[in-house]
Amino acid sequence: VVVSSLEGEVLTWATGGSSGFKGAREATPYAAQITSENAAAKAKTLHSTERAYVYIKGIGAGREQAIRGVVNSGIDLVAIYDITPVPHNGCRKPKARKL
Repeated sequence: VVVSSLEGEVLTWATGGSSGFKGAREATPYAAQITSENAAAKAKTLHSTERAYVYIKGIGAGREQAIRGVVNSGIDLVAIYDITPVPHNGCRKPKARKL
């Protein structure tokens, strides 16, 4: 989770590992929530952040929980954007096996 300014400068960040999770537990929805709460709390104390735009990128189990973590930290959400890259046709599929 990265907190940046409107100009794109990174203000603070947090990861599942920096939030105290190790191994497979880093990729759980609960870890996403706690991590986003930690990043938002750091941004609130260090940079007095009050409002935020949330940009979600990627697929996974922790998408909604990460948003919930920002809300739980007391920061007002202005907007939520999904910027997950979607391929127009993607990579070529591997050829079918001939058995």
